[in-house]
Amino acid sequence: MSPFLALSGISKRYGGVRALENVDFACAPGSIHAVLGENGAGKSTLIKIVSGVVQPDTGAMTLDGAPVRFPTPAAANRAGVVCIFQELSLMPDLTVADNISISDPPRRLGLIDARAQRRRAEALLARLGCEDVNPQIRVRDLPLSRRQMVEIAKALGKDPRLLILDEATSALTAADVEQVYRMLARLKEEGTAILYISHRMHEIEALADTLSVFRNGRHVETFAKGQRTNRQIVEAMIGRDIAAQYPPKPERPRPPPSLEVTDLGWAGRLKDLTFSVGPGEILGLGGLDGQGQKEVLLALFGVLKGVTGTVSVEGRPHRPGSPADARRAALALIPEDRKTEGLMLPMSVGDNLVAASFDRIAAGPFIDADRQRRAIDEAIRRLQIKVGDPGDPVSTLSGGNQQKVVIAKWLMTQPRLILLNDPTRGIDVGTKQEIYRLLRELADAGAAILFYSTDYDELIGCCDRVAVMYDGRIVRELQGDAITERAIVASALNIEQEADPAHG
Repeated sequence: MSPFLALSGISKRYGGVRALENVDFACAPGSIHAVLGENGAGKSTLIKIVSGVVQPDTGAMTLDGAPVRFPTPAAANRAGVVCIFQELSLMPDLTVADNISISDPPRRLGLIDARAQRRRAEALLARLGCEDVNPQIRVRDLPLSRRQMVEIAKALGKDPRLLILDEATSALTAADVEQVYRMLARLKEEGTAILYISHRMHEIEALADTLSVFRNGRHVETFAKGQRTNRQIVEAMIGRDIAAQYPPKPERPRPPPSLEVTDLGWAGRLKDLTFSVGPGEILGLGGLDGQGQKEVLLALFGVLKGVTGTVSVEGRPHRPGSPADARRAALALIPEDRKTEGLMLPMSVGDNLVAASFDRIAAGPFIDADRQRRAIDEAIRRLQIKVGDPGDPVSTLSGGNQQKVVIAKWLMTQPRLILLNDPTRGIDVGTKQEIYRLLRELADAGAAILFYSTDYDELIGCCDRVAVMYDGRIVRELQGDAITERAIVASALNIEQEADPAHG
């Protein structure tokens, strides 16, 4: 089959940094082609060139056999090349309907036809199984997962011939991911070429017909589904043999609690939650998305108002009225969305790193420049953040390195209780392993860690105990060998688990 998209000899450099080097690549119509690689491997630059966001330094591109060079994303859209990025392009103060049709709204008598625009939004959302989204609501009033579905509906409205998804499911609930799977299957049957970028290997296994691996700006290899094991794929991505993905869990008696929570409740979303976590422990929050896990973290960090129940930190009552109160009590929260909640994107790497800990680098009312520089250098070294210069905007870093900046920023406050909200979402396998090792090191140094993850493998591999939530309650706590995917899933669905033959 002739390729729909073909690249030949594509190279791109940013200053002295090689983003892509002499890349040949092709994808076929009616096929899902996965593009794999660590953050910084060249995947993002590849799709930015294909979609007209940046121009290559050298090389050529053809689309359906015809030479093309897109000067702008709008030109790529007109040719049927449509991207869905992890970072949303929606305008939060406009309605869902306005956003979906923003580039080409239906018109009547020269004016925007609001009724036709609303009907179009309803039809596109229905294709995704999102009939619950009101086209008249402002985007800012939707949760992150619904906003991502609106972004996908917006892309569908452009009738793509080549659809590119860049970590487009990382913010979605499990139910929404299934809807996206069905949508992609329909597009594939209709002959659409699909480029799929994800760090979630189970999604790649479920969807991809063909896989290509990139490393350090080069196209390493392309192969058909089933021709490589997951281990071989990961080794191709990182260029070395992979060690154990998760660090070993120490065997030690359960410590006295650093954090004690009794009958925690909030707005009908959290219901009589009682749990504790001690120094040196990693307690996982499991269950299906949307069962109250994120609200637990936000309640403890002082974001939510009207929280009931009692909380104590290291034996002292803890009722934060704000994140500032929580920080003074030595709590840190690694938020869900690094772009909007964790970073100030136009500001430098260094300024982001010290943003939560000015009191530690100040000399009286002024910042001690030497102390600030030493703190920034130490944070970059400790988390192995790949950065050209600490003065560079943090927006120039890869996703994994941006996440390291968020974590480093809060570690500079020297927290004793660390709250993590899905911290490895949308980052590569190598960076994930570094974060897993860091969490265990922090626990071994005496931190108490409360860790919510949508990845069951992470809960199994990282956590000493897992509290599984359903409908705002903890329905089961798992420990040791009882932390299995089968047990987590059964508890997440709030069903009785049959005896596991492997464990008697």
